[in-house]
Amino acid sequence: MSDLLDLLVIGGGVNGAGIARDAAGRGLSVMLVEKDDLAQGTSSRSGKLVHGGLRYLEYYEFRLVREALIEREVLLASAPHIIWPMRFVLPHSPSDRPAWLVRLGLFLYDHLGGRRRLPGTRTLDLRRDPEGQPIQRRYRRGFEYSDCWVDDARLVVLNAMDAQARGASIQTRTAFIGARRENGVWIAEIADTRNGIRRTIRARALVNTAGPWVTKVIGAVQDAHSTRKVRLVKGSHIVTPKFWDGPHAYLVQNHDKRVIFINSYEGNHALIGTTDIPYDGAPEDVAISEEEIRYLLDAVNRYFKQKLRRSDVQHSFSGVRPLYDDGQGNPSAVTRDYVFDLDERDNVPLLNVFGGKITTFRKLSEHAMQKLAHVFPNMGKDWTARSYLPGGNLPQGDMPTFLEYLAERYPWLPRDLAHYYARTYGTLTIKILADAQDLPSLGQHFGGHFFEAEALYLTRREWAETVEDILQRRTKHGLHLTAAETDTFSRWFAQPRQHAA
Repeated sequence: MSDLLDLLVIGGGVNGAGIARDAAGRGLSVMLVEKDDLAQGTSSRSGKLVHGGLRYLEYYEFRLVREALIEREVLLASAPHIIWPMRFVLPHSPSDRPAWLVRLGLFLYDHLGGRRRLPGTRTLDLRRDPEGQPIQRRYRRGFEYSDCWVDDARLVVLNAMDAQARGASIQTRTAFIGARRENGVWIAEIADTRNGIRRTIRARALVNTAGPWVTKVIGAVQDAHSTRKVRLVKGSHIVTPKFWDGPHAYLVQNHDKRVIFINSYEGNHALIGTTDIPYDGAPEDVAISEEEIRYLLDAVNRYFKQKLRRSDVQHSFSGVRPLYDDGQGNPSAVTRDYVFDLDERDNVPLLNVFGGKITTFRKLSEHAMQKLAHVFPNMGKDWTARSYLPGGNLPQGDMPTFLEYLAERYPWLPRDLAHYYARTYGTLTIKILADAQDLPSLGQHFGGHFFEAEALYLTRREWAETVEDILQRRTKHGLHLTAAETDTFSRWFAQPRQHAA
């Protein structure tokens, strides 16, 4: 039987990785188990935003919005390579929310969270300002405000990397089978999903961050009880060619009062979403429906001059949001706040986490550890608010300065490739480029910005084990490679020893 751990974290999404990192940084011994790949579930299927949640003000979620706005600035400082500011244009439709209500919401949005780094709201004349050029002429007034973009799957991986660097054990493709309390500790059984081999783990505390599977984990723990319920809501996105100029994004109000984000994505694409639909199927089987696709296309076509067709949809993805069930009938009105359920007997706790959103994962993690402080009275203090995530320690906190450094150290590196590496890996770029002297030094070129050196780095340092891990989560190369290029990479990846650690 293994040595005694302080904490066993179940689930490798953003909350699980964040808690593992926070706990390891406090000096606790930690293991995280994830039955699939990191961020394979909900955490890689978001709208890719770090935002306060403008629409949550309508449901009087002032505490959540304020916390999220504060966290937006904290995260922007901690990971400027994968999180960056984005301006959103909100065309006003007189048939929906009145202009005074929108202005009031944006005023609160600007001031609730002590905004320091991001520019504030401004009013637009959509017929004269360039941001209104793609919008239909019948929309005259608009508003522009700030939020942030995030590479959601990489955010999870970076938290796991930092947790590992601080002593945590990150076990992907490892399923939680069950647990019981015995002699003042947890006896937990886990299984390697690659080969079925089981192990027994002893831990002082369990944290259940299984997301859509949170109640399944509770059911696998002997004598575990929870009065909380989770509500599963499906959110789907579509990807189309980008159909406007400029780096800004759009937020439009649909007829049903829901808002749809239309974001610039991977340079020449647009990411459009999301839907909010009650879901009662298996989370791993979630998929977009034709009705959802039509809903999103109709929302865009209501505002933009250029009409999108079904044939413009190049890619789609769906995720299941494990929201805390607060009894609201409307899925859009269900709180995005997080709730803890502490099941503790004989000083042996199981902490179940319900709900949450990417923007507040760090604060959620901090609060989770505070909930367990009585179990670990000697653990370190709160620390993550003032720390960088791996790769985020850019020189002078500035991306242009880091790009200048790369140009000096690697004068042969094309500027667009340097920008890709810097935006994806930050200062970890040096781990990929190492002592390379020219492009051939990076190994086989698979297409676009994708070279062998990056694939090797991802398998050796970021737990990537499949083609999908690399092309869809660690990177977005899958959107840019042709079918033939993807096949070439798949054949390379299948060769033995090519990507062994």
